[in-house]
Amino acid sequence: MNPRPLFDRHEPAFRSQYAELKERARYAGPLLAGSPGTLARRSPNPGGRDYWYRVYYGSPGKQAEQFVGSVDDAEAQEAMRERMAFAAWMQAQVVALRKLGFQVADKKVARVLVELHNHGAFAAGLTMVGTIAHMAWLNELGARAVATGTQDIDFAARIPLKLAAALPFRQTLAATGLPFVKVPNLPSSKPSTSVKLRGADALRVDLLAPGRALGQTIAVPQLDWHAQTVPFYDYMLEDSEHAAMLAGGQCIPVRLPQAARMVWHKLYSSTQRAGSREKASKDRQQAATLAAILVDDQPGTLEQGWRAAPRAMRQPIHVLKMSLLEQLAAHPQAREAVAECLK
Repeated sequence: MNPRPLFDRHEPAFRSQYAELKERARYAGPLLAGSPGTLARRSPNPGGRDYWYRVYYGSPGKQAEQFVGSVDDAEAQEAMRERMAFAAWMQAQVVALRKLGFQVADKKVARVLVELHNHGAFAAGLTMVGTIAHMAWLNELGARAVATGTQDIDFAARIPLKLAAALPFRQTLAATGLPFVKVPNLPSSKPSTSVKLRGADALRVDLLAPGRALGQTIAVPQLDWHAQTVPFYDYMLEDSEHAAMLAGGQCIPVRLPQAARMVWHKLYSSTQRAGSREKASKDRQQAATLAAILVDDQPGTLEQGWRAAPRAMRQPIHVLKMSLLEQLAAHPQAREAVAECLK
């Protein structure tokens, strides 16, 4: 019985469609929050001047309004019409790409990413990590694969971020209109590093940062928040790349770790998850899939990522050699590359 491939390729035309969408989103400036919306004329004061507002759904099922300008301000009205038209075009593109098998996160994720993008957090160096970053890389590399859905958004910050002024993390998330609450830390004397929506399976947002030990809490003054430390995150976040994430009906410019560094760090992390077999298995599956894609798409990058990894991070990965080679049975070139790295 032939082993089953870990991924297959999107058609070149579909990859071009995604690339055009990403390029246009990158240079579009601030994105409109929520749905494209419609223009509505309002008369706040009887007998007074009329104004235009954009009426839209800012978060699922919740209508909101955005001030545009007076009815006499034709320039503001036209500028908003152009932005709404672009948002509608973007929404149609994302819907089409979802049907073609591209990874698309939900509307709540979109709302968080749009707010952070509009405030310049990703341009300043905030990086999307974890499962959602794996989903984004599948799209970036034009690959179709089974991806485990997630209700967690993990961000990582190298300190300091390149911010001109402080960007309070919780205040920025509150601007989404989603009712985030702090996740209590343990012990309770530690500051929170996460927020979430109410409900057992609701969206959670975590902030992570490089550190020597796992799970320490450190301050991130520029975000007026705290982060949980993860060993060797400085390696993974070095030379992070501009990319995009499809979510809701939007394509949001974000920043991702280099895919090869992500492969090796996920494998390392899987060896450190004592008592969390399911998460370790997910990390290895994601790493093997990305490795297979990279060897096919960008020969040599996997090996470069391995050589750049600290010795202390590489050492635990060697115990995974045989299981990795088994996972990569349908990808002989990737098997060869991984075997060479782990010899």
